[in-house]
Amino acid sequence: MTHSNTSAAPLLIENLSLFKLTHRPLKVLDLACGNGRNGLVLAELGHTVTFADRDEEKLAEVERADRYSAQRCNRWLVDLEIAGSQPLAGRQFDAILVFNYLHRPLLPVIKDAVAPGGLLVYETFTTAQRAFGRPSNPDFLLEPGELKALCADWQTLHYFEGELSAPARAVASVIARRP
Repeated sequence: MTHSNTSAAPLLIENLSLFKLTHRPLKVLDLACGNGRNGLVLAELGHTVTFADRDEEKLAEVERADRYSAQRCNRWLVDLEIAGSQPLAGRQFDAILVFNYLHRPLLPVIKDAVAPGGLLVYETFTTAQRAFGRPSNPDFLLEPGELKALCADWQTLHYFEGELSAPARAVASVIARRP
């Protein structure tokens, strides 16, 4: 098992079969990627991954961890929260990964950037997270059922909302396929 597999989100690891069944490399966006722990797993499977984050230092960590050619791993320094900007406009990906990030104005744009038949893998904190500590700002916490409602018009392959351990946290997660 490689380093990225051991640090990647359990949601992704437990559902890697969704990414192994393809006959061609997928074009994947790891949105607000941090150190790239999730996208690197998919790069290991041969997919082309764009690592997007506004933190240059985190993208540098991705570059140091990148054991693949520049053809399969691209780093994109972008602030997705600049009012009026549309960095995802006109872009489409076979899969978009979002972990521990929420900027509500971006939600419909993320959905639009998933190609027909593509996957959205999304997991972030819910309002119940306040019992565990940070984040506690309501801007960064999903309301009950909010993520499920976001993907109601897509095929839901996985949905969970509740508490997880190691570390203790309250999250909602979905894997949904765009029609």
